[in-house]
Amino acid sequence: MGLENSEQESLYTDFWFPMEKNFGHAEYSSLFDRFMRDYLTIKTGKIPNINDVYSAFKLYAHKFTSMRELVSEIYKYSKYFVNIALEKEQDADLKNILSDINSLKVDVSYPFILQAYDDYQQEIISKDEFAQILKYIESYVFRRAICGIPTNSLNKTFSTLYKEIRIDSYFESFKAALLLKDSYRRFPRDNEFKEQLIIKDVYHIRTRNYLLKKLENHNRKEFVNVDSYTIEHILPQNENLSVGWQQELGENWQEIQEKYLHTIGNLTLTGYNSELSDKLFLEKRNMTGGFSDSPIRLNNSLAKLEHWNEDEIVKRANEISILATSVWKSPDLDQTVLEKYKVETIPTPNHTYTLSDHQFLKDGEPMRPLFDELRKRILNIDSEVKEEIKKIYIAYKSNTNFSDVIGYKSKLLIVLNLKIEDIKDPKNICRDISGLGRWGNGDVDVSFSTFEELDYVMTLVKQAFDHIAED
Repeated sequence: MGLENSEQESLYTDFWFPMEKNFGHAEYSSLFDRFMRDYLTIKTGKIPNINDVYSAFKLYAHKFTSMRELVSEIYKYSKYFVNIALEKEQDADLKNILSDINSLKVDVSYPFILQAYDDYQQEIISKDEFAQILKYIESYVFRRAICGIPTNSLNKTFSTLYKEIRIDSYFESFKAALLLKDSYRRFPRDNEFKEQLIIKDVYHIRTRNYLLKKLENHNRKEFVNVDSYTIEHILPQNENLSVGWQQELGENWQEIQEKYLHTIGNLTLTGYNSELSDKLFLEKRNMTGGFSDSPIRLNNSLAKLEHWNEDEIVKRANEISILATSVWKSPDLDQTVLEKYKVETIPTPNHTYTLSDHQFLKDGEPMRPLFDELRKRILNIDSEVKEEIKKIYIAYKSNTNFSDVIGYKSKLLIVLNLKIEDIKDPKNICRDISGLGRWGNGDVDVSFSTFEELDYVMTLVKQAFDHIAED
């Protein structure tokens, strides 16, 4: 696309220079490639490697007959990106939510947010709807982090999420899209979120200040700057607890300390960390700046207690977990509404196969006990793993098949849904079957016949499961 010098100067003056100014000269080179990757993800439906952004852009640019049209569109989205990533959004409410999302360091969500931002600017959705969408994204990411769900699928989830939006029911379809995700892409429901928050070591997570900030400031107009406080362990960290603390906790004090020390039930905020130190609970409660003399809401319940023991830690953790479900809300849709957004599934065949249809996996066959143990371990990889008994093989899948098992008289054969170059197999027992006729889904198979081999074989199966999670 050849351009006259005058046109090049016009494009630079009208678009490129203002764009560079918006990013900030110091940030321009480091952030612009990130922006262009997100822009190309939106426009091409593919996520380019950060090192291949320029090459991907050249391919995309060939589709345009007018360079001004292309650059003006890039400029529009770049302003959105700057408002999100550099928090230059002028609306204070939206800026605060974007700041919270950035605290979670989840810039893989930007491709979807950029598209929703454009719809907000075009008045397809209201400010309130856009704000709620951002809050649900924040909840989705944080709940998954607390529940320990791997993050390696998030880039694909957010890059394709906009395709699930129905313009005529925008907000409703967005909530449905989140609620209908399963397996490693799921939106953790309230019970799972509460259960995991109660037991998780939140003191050592990167987002601990974010967690406490959100809890403390929920529905609060007078914002508390959590960064000006320190995190206090109500039950002290000292391995050699005083006799008084040991008596407070009871004969199992060591077990209680180890179990609850860094959990949310035992953590709060204070400006008097050094003064509180390892003092007994009543001393911490009653001293100047103590729990009964604190402006921090997280300390309100502590001000009324006479003891700090396992029962009180568990009770407080449960109370905070209930509060957390209001801070990080889950979308709420009636089941009848949700049903209309479910993708139609292919009808199941009339014949339902069972293990009795597999000659060498029937009861009493030599390989049946080994197969039973294998299937138990595969199904325990994740709660969303499902077993489907086919005519030739037994399939294990979440969103798609990751392992298919075929029974033989003296061995089990597992077909793994990945390529030979993607598997770590130090014992070199896997076989590349990409050029061979085979049953099952995948380019790798492995066979084994003893219980002693099962632990190693399961490391290969888990690799196949993790591999499809990245797709």
